[in-house]
Amino acid sequence: MNSREKASSVMLGLWIILALSFSGVQSQFPRVCTTKEAFQTKVCCPTWTDGSACGSRSGRGQCRNWVAFSSFAKGQLPIYNDDRLDWPRHYYDSTCECFGNYGGFNCGYCKYGYTGKKCDQKKTRVRKEIRQLSFTERKRFFGYLALAKTTFSKDYVVLTTGDRHHRDTYRFVDASIYEVFSWIHYYSIKPIMVNSTLDPRRNYAHRGPAFPGWHRLGLMFFEREVQHMTGDEDFALPYYDWRGEQNCSICTNDYMGDNDVQGYLDPYSHFYNWRSICSGYNYPDAYCPGATDGYQERLHRKPGADPLANTLPSFQDVENTLKWRDFDTPPYDSTATRSFRNILEGFMNPQDGVTDDLNIHNLVHLYMGGTMSQVPISSSDPMFLLHHNFIDKIYEVWIQKYKGSPKVYPENNEPGQGPNECSTPYFPCWRNKDLLRPSTDFGYKFSVYQGM
Repeated sequence: MNSREKASSVMLGLWIILALSFSGVQSQFPRVCTTKEAFQTKVCCPTWTDGSACGSRSGRGQCRNWVAFSSFAKGQLPIYNDDRLDWPRHYYDSTCECFGNYGGFNCGYCKYGYTGKKCDQKKTRVRKEIRQLSFTERKRFFGYLALAKTTFSKDYVVLTTGDRHHRDTYRFVDASIYEVFSWIHYYSIKPIMVNSTLDPRRNYAHRGPAFPGWHRLGLMFFEREVQHMTGDEDFALPYYDWRGEQNCSICTNDYMGDNDVQGYLDPYSHFYNWRSICSGYNYPDAYCPGATDGYQERLHRKPGADPLANTLPSFQDVENTLKWRDFDTPPYDSTATRSFRNILEGFMNPQDGVTDDLNIHNLVHLYMGGTMSQVPISSSDPMFLLHHNFIDKIYEVWIQKYKGSPKVYPENNEPGQGPNECSTPYFPCWRNKDLLRPSTDFGYKFSVYQGM
């Protein structure tokens, strides 16, 4: 049996549960590509409304063989048996390649930053600090989040498994639009499997040069999903500028929710009834336990309760982070020194760039406590959106300051972090390096708040 036949036989063990709803644009496992036929042929080239694969009759795109731009990051050995590596070759050999400003898993949508029937109209939205929103804008934001949490996705399903070592345990299940977003993070940061051994030091969204771009893409995905769900093309995600705060000023019921002494959200908060689609830290061998067994953890938060993370980053911490000119430095992991990316991620002291430190991105996660401090399920808390949107703003300030572009994205040996590797787990392929560009290229910019 050749490798294609082996892969096909493995895929026959995958099942899909169908449901009805509405949504749509780019992410992992389009529903139409989780059929037995799609896994047998390893083709994910859905038809558009013109009846052709990838809208080829209308000049929107084409079905392209060999989906990735490079098979492995430079210097890697083919010893990885992780289904996410070299995305999405494990599942598909062919996907849609979209032309011009067209995008989406079937080229039926517009690329980020464009709108109109022919995707020829440039549109730039402004992402505001959440306290800059009017009362009406704030209520609309919370209403949209509630709708995204309860509206099942028409276009996507999520993967769950009892055991990542055994493909016959893989299942695809329905999820809401917000849960699809949350699951994307969960799926991407599970430990990488090397020769059937899990390496907790490595994942596809952190501890490497892909970190800021990967999270940027996730925010753009969710923002676009909400725009399509609501028909509100002007919707833009807010951010939370936490610089210098003595406590979490938006952890109130008017904003992100107060909590009790145990850390559970107040019954009068917007997110009191929210639960995580997946379960937390203790399941490295599984994808998304909880999605099928009915056990889903309640959101909880205890800002400032951790004695090792009882303050938020200061104004000076962010200024110091932005003084580092090199986007990333060898060895391109959590030990990289004088690296803007690694300092932004929170592994090095922003002032000297060489001392191990808990700061910026990592510090805020731990400061918030509860769900936000459990990295696998942290995206289940909508605070994740606001926090990472501010991390994206800092990233954008760095790009503007140093004229950041794909050419400064480094060659590196970290699995899934190479410049030409597809960002896990999106359709169509977004190369890691292509996310190192100004935000206006993707159709958004940030408001000015507190001098930045």
